Amino acid sequence: MIRKYSATLHGHRTSFSLEEPFFAALRTIAEERGLPLAALIAEVDDARTSGNLSSALRLHVLAWYQEKASITETMAAAAARP
Repeated sequence: MIRKYSATLHGHRTSFSLEEPFFAALRTIAEERGLPLAALIAEVDDARTSGNLSSALRLHVLAWYQEKASITETMAAAAARP
């Protein structure tokens, strides 16, 4: 289910809509990086070149987990080498 959230970015309130699993993933990413959630959202907002904030946040979550999976695969392959 999509839910509306709001955050203050650079002193301005903004809102975005995300499914709960994406919002939970954003919280996890922020925790792993040692950032407040609003700081992570602002970082994603600042980096986007097109589209809306909700889409940019979903793409950020996807990229984060793809990178983590790639690192895990690389480490597993390295460990399997004699």
